[in-house]
Amino acid sequence: MHLLEVEDLRVTFGTGDQRVPAVAGVSLTVDAGETLALVGESGSGKTVTSLSLLGLNPPAPAGTTTGQIRYRGRELTSLSRGDWRRVRGAEIAMVFQDPGAALNPLLTIGTQVGDAVRAHETVSKAGARKRVLEALDLARLPRPEEMLGRYPHQLSGGMRQRAAIALAIAARPKLLIADEPTTALDVAVQAEILAMLDSLRRDLGMALLLITHDLGVVAGHADRVAVMYAGRVVECGPSRAVLHRPRMPYTRALLDATPRVDGPARHRLAAIPGSPPDLRRSAPGCAFAPRCPHVTPECHSSRPELTERAPGHRAACLRPDLDQASAPVGLPSPPRPAAEQVLVEFDDVHLHYPARGRLLRRAAAGTRAVDGVTLSIRRGETLALVGESGSGKTSLTRTLLRLERPTGGRVRYDGIDVTRPDRAQLRRLQREVQVVFQNPYASLDPRMRVGAILAEPLRAHGEPADHARLAGLLDMVGLDGGALELYPRAFSGGQRQRIVIARALALSPQLLVCDEAVSALDVSIQAQVLNLLAELQDRLGMTYLFITHDLAVVRSVADRIAVMRAGVVVEQGPADRIYAAPAHEYTRTLLELAPGHPGGPGGTTPSSPTQNRIPSPWSA
Repeated sequence: MHLLEVEDLRVTFGTGDQRVPAVAGVSLTVDAGETLALVGESGSGKTVTSLSLLGLNPPAPAGTTTGQIRYRGRELTSLSRGDWRRVRGAEIAMVFQDPGAALNPLLTIGTQVGDAVRAHETVSKAGARKRVLEALDLARLPRPEEMLGRYPHQLSGGMRQRAAIALAIAARPKLLIADEPTTALDVAVQAEILAMLDSLRRDLGMALLLITHDLGVVAGHADRVAVMYAGRVVECGPSRAVLHRPRMPYTRALLDATPRVDGPARHRLAAIPGSPPDLRRSAPGCAFAPRCPHVTPECHSSRPELTERAPGHRAACLRPDLDQASAPVGLPSPPRPAAEQVLVEFDDVHLHYPARGRLLRRAAAGTRAVDGVTLSIRRGETLALVGESGSGKTSLTRTLLRLERPTGGRVRYDGIDVTRPDRAQLRRLQREVQVVFQNPYASLDPRMRVGAILAEPLRAHGEPADHARLAGLLDMVGLDGGALELYPRAFSGGQRQRIVIARALALSPQLLVCDEAVSALDVSIQAQVLNLLAELQDRLGMTYLFITHDLAVVRSVADRIAVMRAGVVVEQGPADRIYAAPAHEYTRTLLELAPGHPGGPGGTTPSSPTQNRIPSPWSA
């Protein structure tokens, strides 16, 4: 008997003409001790499916849930509210994508994990404390005794995620759902979190439902994979079979759109054309047909069912003879003349933060966020600044953007001393240096229409912001002028990031700083944005400073790479040379940890994440 069986699950939100079938007939199974990965673009139904397993979808009339969900043979869909509370945490638990939202900022970590234990078991105060320490230790949190009294804001992003995992496993559930548990974490922390989840699955005998858009993570950590599109499972089977020989064009397209650290350098990614379908408008036939390169007339009229193509491997495609084994390679970027003129110079830059001393106590040494960096960016090139969280990448960039004043050294932009510009130079800096931040949701004012958002920088610099010019900016990033009258909430994450880029281009900048600009996007949208940035660079001759922890993304965009650790640049040079023969041990370790690397997680010869773990440079 399977640990979990889902049969014909259907979840609909809204009523009347506004009904949205978010999940449209999902069937899947999870066995004890295995890892099933649920993969697909945003809006495919992954998270709604997982929330159904915890009874967390809104009740009627806001939403309706039908179908069967059997856990250890017990039907869950008919449970009362009280019975659901006894299942959540004790039998099925979930680790959410954002640990900051999952943890209560007003309670210590010890209190929150202890509440999870006492909610399902009658234990003494001492017994609860022992269980909390066990959960923190299992989640690999250092110094569990000390962590009991810490608040979430006192922890790093990776430690908050570990605390959220400790909270989820405190009552020792048999099924753990992890919804994008490593999104926006650097490769070292990501490898440690995923290794920890694998260890917990083995040690506690849990099953793991891993929701992700990172196919490198799937290759290295999942036993089986189910690919979702438009609320349905369109392919499922053993991970190796699905990833090495997909039988559904959508799965092949996701693989082609995924950057690989061992892929060809400076190649345009094979982005999936078009957008996912509007679920409010049901159409006959295959939902992927409008975007499929192998579409036939029959695909528009007949909806394919999941059928077995190999032992344990099923796919929903009307072309059973279709060979998806060979992947097309994206087109190389057009050659550009070698960049020679220096646009940006960091000359022995230091940025130190003094320690906050307490009254009558001796202040400890401060933090050396940037510790003597000398680096240049040439006009027309892409320099990738790579490193773990806390390596100093963003701190260094903030000195260029005049958000931090360096403690020592000089920062120059095209000959201008950034720390001491006159009025004319300051206006030029504000015009020619623009930023695209990581989170497109936080980058746009939700109360402003897109037209007003794009017009704001133009008006601040006394330039006309007529409809034609604003529509031209949207056209430049592949959006229709009709979007000018809409609010940001009307757009997907990828479309919002395009709007952010359009706003950054409004003043015709010379330098675009991309701070983790694609780390939170699905692979298909990520490929579209990366290709867009490459096209704009070729067309406008722009210079990019690309800040990221994702070496696979860097592979497809960078001319040169600078690797930072503990506030210093440990290696820099042409991207091809660094990927082929990294000189520094830290660079080699980052490459090995990258999903998709031949010797790392998801590669052909997986290595142990424990062996590849990067020791903290801040540790004693």
